[in-house]
Amino acid sequence: MHGGGSASPANDEELIADFAATGDNLVIVDWNGPDDPDNPFNWSKAQKWLVTFIALFTTFLVLANGTIITVAHYELDQRFHVSEATFANSYWPVTTWALGGSFFSLIILPTMEDFGIRRTFLLTHFTFILFLIPQAVAQNFATLIVTRFFAGGCVAVLGNSAASVIGNIWASERERTIPVGLWILAYLGGSSIGPVLGASILQFLSWRWISYMQLIWHGLLFPVAMVTMRESRDLVILKQRAKKLRAKGINAYTRHEILAEPILDVLKTSIQRPLKMLVTEYVVFFCMLWSSFTVGTLYLFTQSVEQVFEALYGWDPVQSGYVQGAIVIGEVLGWPLTLISARLYFHSAKPNPQMPGVPIPEARLYMSVAGAIVGLTGGMFVYAWTSDPRLPWIAPTMGLGMVGAGSVVVVTGIMDYVVDAYSNYAGSAMACVVLGENTFSAFLPLATMNMYQSLGLQWASSLLGFISLTLTLAPVCIIIWGAKIRARSPFMKEAMVQKAPAVNAEDAEDKITC
Repeated sequence: MHGGGSASPANDEELIADFAATGDNLVIVDWNGPDDPDNPFNWSKAQKWLVTFIALFTTFLVLANGTIITVAHYELDQRFHVSEATFANSYWPVTTWALGGSFFSLIILPTMEDFGIRRTFLLTHFTFILFLIPQAVAQNFATLIVTRFFAGGCVAVLGNSAASVIGNIWASERERTIPVGLWILAYLGGSSIGPVLGASILQFLSWRWISYMQLIWHGLLFPVAMVTMRESRDLVILKQRAKKLRAKGINAYTRHEILAEPILDVLKTSIQRPLKMLVTEYVVFFCMLWSSFTVGTLYLFTQSVEQVFEALYGWDPVQSGYVQGAIVIGEVLGWPLTLISARLYFHSAKPNPQMPGVPIPEARLYMSVAGAIVGLTGGMFVYAWTSDPRLPWIAPTMGLGMVGAGSVVVVTGIMDYVVDAYSNYAGSAMACVVLGENTFSAFLPLATMNMYQSLGLQWASSLLGFISLTLTLAPVCIIIWGAKIRARSPFMKEAMVQKAPAVNAEDAEDKITC
């Protein structure tokens, strides 16, 4: 979700006045009062949850495309004569898939706001389906590498479209708590369940059916999305109203149409600002690093689990693919902890010494630190030192489940913290995080095979645990010195000043509890 600062209200009014001088009887199109039924915030709960569910379910299914092919690497090696003697070359289709997500998230997402969520979502979903076809009928390895780059780009757009839908229809922070948590669960769970789905298909059918099955279920889901996915972007809904009025001869425009920047300027800002924040805002950098390692580790397990369970128990890729279901189970079990994290955040408003009544952004990280130490780090050490053929397979599998639980808590906390701390610039800060996650997902697993062969099963996984523990120092420092850090950052300082009245107004009207 990309965003940024806006011009001052005084300058906006001057621009509107100048625009009005160019035509007669300018009509500024806006909502017809606070209860306008077309305003997505005023939709019924049933309508909101229906749209949210379709967006989340689509996110879950398309994310599985990233890792679902990993269980078929032996079949791909034989069919396309790919060698894995010294390097995991079969992982390149996943690498290009993740790189496509990085590229498209910076280039396509900024234009989505003007183009419309519904149109972007459906068009991208249809394009994604088209790119499944060459994955199914590929006659050479290069076809997989190239087409999955574009498929990964489509997935990045769809996943962020789901996040935009949530922001567009759920008005307050409290209302968005459960939908956002479910979105992150769908995002991570979809990536983790890919090998499980791939294993269940490959056990009975050929590797091409992995793509054929995706064509079937996305072919069934697409018409459902067409019927149920309403436009939720307020600016687009109002723009459609203005367009209808202009068709009747009325000089009607929305404020956004008058004040909108040229698309090239929007793209320039959407690329430059995240990169600037990445090198000037060390909070953004460390949040990106922490989240990227967490997500990248989930992709690393698509390589690690097979090596470990083959060495320990002589399992084949299909059996190892099923074991990765433990990560998904852990993610589901970890999700309720994100609700506790939200409760801690909202309860931090009363004792906030700097701005009474405003929740402390760093409170979003309390549960994340616990999840990182107990779930991620603890799970990796359990996975490492139960990797012993004398122990039953369930022992290292429990470590995988702990990592899954910790990953949901950590990523949810990071996402919420970045959005709260940077507010107006949350889109740019989030772009940094997403860019890092895709990059780590693309390249971290490529080193897995050599790392486990060189260090051994126990110490390779232990290395991941030590890295996870070291990265946890960053959020601990942010929690301790959060107020001082925010005071020194112009982005964060501006966000907190503007957020105070908004939160106070929300608390006066919204007494919903988590």
